[in-house]
Amino acid sequence: MKKLLSLCLTGFFLATYSQMKDTAIPALIPQTINQKTGYVNQSGKVVIPAEYHIAMFFSEDCNLLNSPNKKVRIYGSADYATVEKNQISYRIDRKGTRVYHYKNEDLGKCALPYESPKYKAFVMNGFYGLVSKENVDYKNYKDFEIYPQYQMLYVLDSDKENPMIVAVLDNKFGVINKNNQVVIPFVYDDIKTNLSWKTANLFEVSKDGNQYFYINKNNHAY
Repeated sequence: MKKLLSLCLTGFFLATYSQMKDTAIPALIPQTINQKTGYVNQSGKVVIPAEYHIAMFFSEDCNLLNSPNKKVRIYGSADYATVEKNQISYRIDRKGTRVYHYKNEDLGKCALPYESPKYKAFVMNGFYGLVSKENVDYKNYKDFEIYPQYQMLYVLDSDKENPMIVAVLDNKFGVINKNNQVVIPFVYDDIKTNLSWKTANLFEVSKDGNQYFYINKNNHAY
């Protein structure tokens, strides 16, 4: 009976842990402390101390993947992240070890084809809406996915068919989808229109315009 109870408890804690860990979010997340950046895990525990002026997500670097120097191509994989300290750029591994120092002669060309977004912001009378057509009749309400009503719209680079869209309403930033449903409430002073959503399924937000942190699509902070 005791053995069965022990197994049940173990299973419960393992299940709880697996639910807490979001597999869509990177295991290591950049975090800035006193203007220097390191990495924390999803629980907020510091894994790589904050010492860099720039620290990007662990992701591929196509310049290194296509390097003329075959020996450094390995550092272009998503097992490494790009960081910068004292204007010197490195690739680090998941333990924080600097494994490669960027050199101009090692950089290859990124041969990524450009694909135009399906949905675009449309400005009318000083307000932003969303369209998918190339030629829009502003008098025809049906030509709009979202009729112009926002102070700003920016379609984030990621899912072409179902993009996330940074919007501004009443001087506050939030995130909506193509159906004009609110994903992230309009409570932020800024949401960066960078590649964090495409790279890590996270939005980089700020409540004061100075300190930034990451949230997921459920508005959970990391």
